[in-house]
Amino acid sequence: MSEPWIAGAGAVALSVRLTPKGGRDAIDGVETLSDGRCVLKARVRAAPSEGEANDALCRMLAKALGVPPRDVTLTAGATSRIKRLMIAGHVPTLIAALEKLAASR
Repeated sequence: MSEPWIAGAGAVALSVRLTPKGGRDAIDGVETLSDGRCVLKARVRAAPSEGEANDALCRMLAKALGVPPRDVTLTAGATSRIKRLMIAGHVPTLIAALEKLAASR
């Protein structure tokens, strides 16, 4: 299975499938979509109105990866379930944290 992230220079691009109003804030592992793309599954309690769910996702990922919330940026999919995020920081450290998150579910 491939990973839902791509390492770049000073940042990692991450694909996420978000479930708003999911009952709890959690990362539910990695999933392969029907078109073959790989995504990190996440759920948040926040509703999908006025960007609340997107903000909750960014905060949750920042906390899980140990980076400041300002380093997690939504770059695509603001109104879609499939989102693209850029996470700034030390790339090997971020990838290790993402692998740990993906494996622990």
